[in-house]
Amino acid sequence: MQAFHVFTKLEGEPMELRNIAIIAHVDHGKTTLVDEMLKQSGVYRANEQTVERAMDSNDLERERGITILAKCTSVEWQGTRVNIVDTPGHADFGGEVERILSMVDGVVLLVDAAEGPMPQTKFVTSKALALGLRPIVVVNKVDKPDAEPDRALNEVFDLFAALDADDDQLDFPVLYASGRSGWADSELDGPRQDLSALFDLVLSHVPAPQQAKNRSSDFSMLATTLSADPFLGRLLTGRVETGVLRAGQTIKALSRDGREIERFRVSKLLAFRGLAQQPIEVAEAGDIVSLAGMTKATVADTLCDLAHAEALPAQPIDPPTITVTFGINDSPLAGRDGKKVQSRVIRDRLMKEAESNVAIQVKDTPGGEAFEVAGRGELQMGVLIENMRREGFELSVSRPQVLLRNEGGQTLEPIEEVTIDVDEEYSGVVVEKLAQRKGELAEMRTGNGGKTRLVAYVPSRGLIGYHGEFLTDTRGTGVMNRVFHDWSPHKGHIQGRRAGVLISMENGTSVPYAIFNLEDRGVFFIGSGEAVYQGMILGEHSRDNDLEVNPLKGKKLSNVRASGKDEAVVLTTPRRLSLEEAIAYIDNDELVEVTPANIRLRKRHLDPHERKRAAKQKEAS
Repeated sequence: MQAFHVFTKLEGEPMELRNIAIIAHVDHGKTTLVDEMLKQSGVYRANEQTVERAMDSNDLERERGITILAKCTSVEWQGTRVNIVDTPGHADFGGEVERILSMVDGVVLLVDAAEGPMPQTKFVTSKALALGLRPIVVVNKVDKPDAEPDRALNEVFDLFAALDADDDQLDFPVLYASGRSGWADSELDGPRQDLSALFDLVLSHVPAPQQAKNRSSDFSMLATTLSADPFLGRLLTGRVETGVLRAGQTIKALSRDGREIERFRVSKLLAFRGLAQQPIEVAEAGDIVSLAGMTKATVADTLCDLAHAEALPAQPIDPPTITVTFGINDSPLAGRDGKKVQSRVIRDRLMKEAESNVAIQVKDTPGGEAFEVAGRGELQMGVLIENMRREGFELSVSRPQVLLRNEGGQTLEPIEEVTIDVDEEYSGVVVEKLAQRKGELAEMRTGNGGKTRLVAYVPSRGLIGYHGEFLTDTRGTGVMNRVFHDWSPHKGHIQGRRAGVLISMENGTSVPYAIFNLEDRGVFFIGSGEAVYQGMILGEHSRDNDLEVNPLKGKKLSNVRASGKDEAVVLTTPRRLSLEEAIAYIDNDELVEVTPANIRLRKRHLDPHERKRAAKQKEAS
């Protein structure tokens, strides 16, 4: 059970409020800093066991070490409640960041003292500045050996200027910190004791919510995030804009255009207190709360009194840039691992995802057994598919396709700003590969420790499947970050995967002897003793054409050779592809078969005659 400070207050004297979001590039230390803020504000009891990265509650977040879903918490400091939102740092989950910023009155911008501002820093900062928020800049990890806090701070100022920050926003307060060590100071060589300087700055720099003055008006609130509770059902979270809401009150939901969606009774009202949500009787203007009871209302809808007529303005969301086709698993091994295999069940799950995640759009295809899912990037799609397979779904997934626009008779495609930090010796091959993908090098500079930073503008379709190749080219030492930059005229044909694949010509179980004799043909993705079927991709061919092979072919026995003489063949360790690697690896005529226990690659047409017929039709068209 959590420990909470309880402050008594008279009716009509609400506690002072501050609403802030912590924004940064992925892995710059947001969640770790929030951990320390929770500890030092007294959320935990003195003898209570604490959890590292407490805000990353999702299993995938803990495994991958990234924040996927925005989380809300609150701490109390000197009689003021501070609602804190920990936001995702990866561009694929930018839809979360955009919505959250409309709920807060200030942001703490965290910047790594060694890396400086990165692509996602630019993305979230531009959103915050456009909303008129005045950031607090925290230069984090200043105790790292390669930290350059002065350079990082200069780059932040240059970034603000480039994003057309006004004079008030350019006059930002600065703190130097180490989130992991739990201290923040206004001077680089300060006492380095605790985070009180950060708390005090939040209270003095971030304005109290303007909504707190509107307690006498009708209740209104913009729904910002949607979640589900096994006992309460659907929960909508947002900031109370005007008025007061009481548990049990009947209110209505309005769409963005002011149309009434439904009327419902607020069955439960919850507020964030520390790491938990606690039931409350009254929600006041300015506070961030969740409420239950609705059946149709969703993200971006206005929840308000029955007398209220106008919908609150909702923040527009950047459009998706890629689309992936989700279909039923129709391979010979379908239904062995998962129980959720029907197209109806898959559709319901995708529609539920699109309802809570405004960065995802779902469309039915003419056949009805597949669905086009549009989103921000491969990582976002990978997380959705991984969640579905853990829930017992079986799917077939296509290669991501980039969404194009037509404006004035011209075809436009999304361009991404790619920032790469790489050892100097590998910079040549990286520049060459980016050029092959129609990338334009914008900046190249040498940093500390023999590292080179490259900034390039590359078409989104040229980056699909490149990350694995990039890691191979840089021996795993390179770091690549990308963020949507702009729409640009179509750049023409980009060379896809150059190698062909090894395709099984039989159904059965792979045999060690067969794989051993085929190893000189390419690299295998499977080992021995694994179920295979006709049309399944077993590995990558060493040449540029596809090759059908028989992985079941055992050694012929005779009365001359003993069966056990050379059974103990030593196989090369197969190259196992992760879910994102598999989705990025496949070509347009291939699919990824995803089940709770397996990730397999296959041809879209399993029968070789159908594959030839489809290839001829493609050539003819």
